[in-house]
Amino acid sequence: MGDHQQLDPEIAAHYASVSEQQRLGPWSLERVRTWELLGRQLPPPPAVVLDIGGAAGVYALPLAAQGYEVHLVDPLALHIRQALEASSQQPATPLASASVGDARQLDWPDASVDAALLLGPLYHLTGRGDRLRALTEARRVLRPGGVLAAAAISRFASTLDGLLRSYVDEPGFEAIVERDVREGQHRNPTGRPEWFTTAYFHLPDELGREVGEADFRLDAVFAVEGPAWMLPDIQQRLADRARRGRVLAAIRRVETEPSLLGASSHLLAIAHR
Repeated sequence: MGDHQQLDPEIAAHYASVSEQQRLGPWSLERVRTWELLGRQLPPPPAVVLDIGGAAGVYALPLAAQGYEVHLVDPLALHIRQALEASSQQPATPLASASVGDARQLDWPDASVDAALLLGPLYHLTGRGDRLRALTEARRVLRPGGVLAAAAISRFASTLDGLLRSYVDEPGFEAIVERDVREGQHRNPTGRPEWFTTAYFHLPDELGREVGEADFRLDAVFAVEGPAWMLPDIQQRLADRARRGRVLAAIRRVETEPSLLGASSHLLAIAHR
């Protein structure tokens, strides 16, 4: 199936122009915290992990290096080429497979994996029915007791980002954010990559409900970054071991606090089949 059949052309163009590998650098708070949460929730290697919408392998490749059997699926052929190239650079622990595919219709057997990662698809499936299909497909391929990690963008991420980076002072941004908060439907007619692309932004309890409606047993919805992502020097703090420990401890203390979940840029639902 070609890229154009799976992704809105605007979304495909965005990811062709923005490198996920560069966006999620080593001291990206999103990356550091996602790793922390996955490390606490995934079964130990050599469990079978299906990384659905895993882009160029920013999580899949290190998981393979840890001894997991990792299969990556992504709708963009560009990402699959990048992942396979990077996989060839770790010949002792390569990806088990990488293929173009759609989260809503996985070419994967029933009950065949121990963990399913949806760390991106729910962003860009703007219709509720499509999101539920992706979640249901993830449940289908999981073995009984298998773990789901499903990420979402917070409904209020653009409001907070706009305040932090002064986008609220720029023409056109107000209309984008107003719709985000009202409907969760993010659209960016300007084409500015820093204002993201077509997406759906979840309310925290909405993410949990959708996971439950796909017949998962929800463990919790976690704040990935918590409010710490708004610190202007967050990457410098993370690069310093002692300061990193204090930041992560602060996030951890409030990572499931309902009144603060919406202040996190990203949310992560952990559930089991």
